[in-house]
This record gives sequence, structure tokens and C-alpha cells, in this order.
Amino acid sequence: MSGDHEPQLGRGKNRPRTKVSLEIGAPPDRVFAALADAWLLPVWVVGATHIRDVDDNWPEPGSMVHHQVGAWPLAISDVTAVVECTPPTRLVLQGRAWPFGEVYIELTVEPQGAGSLVTMGEAPSFGPARLLDNPLQRWVLSRRNRECLQRLRAVVENRRQVSVHSA
Repeated sequence: MSGDHEPQLGRGKNRPRTKVSLEIGAPPDRVFAALADAWLLPVWVVGATHIRDVDDNWPEPGSMVHHQVGAWPLAISDVTAVVECTPPTRLVLQGRAWPFGEVYIELTVEPQGAGSLVTMGEAPSFGPARLLDNPLQRWVLSRRNRECLQRLRAVVENRRQVSVHSA
């Protein structure tokens, strides 16, 4: 298998997820606007390095972002698809980075005081990543995802404009 094959939506939904949560000093709609802007993924997702294209209907279920992960020249080109989207509280993604595999990612945003509590849960769902799922991998994943949420917090709390859209 090579990159740009569509991931199987929802695969891994029932697998235990590694979860991390972080408070962000912004209301859920502002947090969700950053989550739903696929062009911002390389800014806050550790390992994402380049967005090649985004489907016009992103973040509707089934839509995809075409990305690269890893450092050039060893970058892997593949896709991440939306499984579910319920603004401004929930975004579920199925990510691929073949030949490493697929992951099921659930992001939730809950109001908390004047801000939000964001939780990121991720589970390897297919391929070598699933076969190698173990406590050490989950520990590394929890550290990576905590860094992702810290980067997301920096974007949401400090950027004046979440996205620029042309007509």
C-alpha cells in the first residue's frame, strides 16, 4: 500500500485510546475554529510538516486533508479523513501515515469557566502501529499529544485571526 489511499473511517473506534487534556483560555467556538482549520495542522500537530491539499468540504465527514509527516527527504505523503464533526465540541479523525499505519483520533472541546477543556484521544487502529501498541508506545504518544495540545493552546490564545479565507 502507498500513500493517498483512503483510510477506513471509524476503524479503531472501540480500541482503548491514549488521552490527554489541557485547559485553553478561549471559548469552545474559537478552539474548534483552530481544530477545524486543516491548514493549521502542521502548526500544532507534532510530526505534521506540510499540507498538500484540503478537500473543499472540510471538515464534513468523509472529507480529507492531504498531508506530509516526517522530515524531508523521508517525509511520508498520505491523508487524514474526518469521521465525525460536531462543532464546536467534537472532531473525530482517521489518520494515515502508511507504511506505519492508521490512527483513530478523537478531539473534544468542553466549556470550562471562561475557557475550554480540550481532550485528545488517540489509538493505533491498523497496520504496524496497531501491532506494536504497548505501554511504552502509549507513554510516548501521551507526551506527543500533550505537546500537540500545548501548541494548539499557543495558536488559539495568541493568534489574532484563526484563518484567512479568500472569496
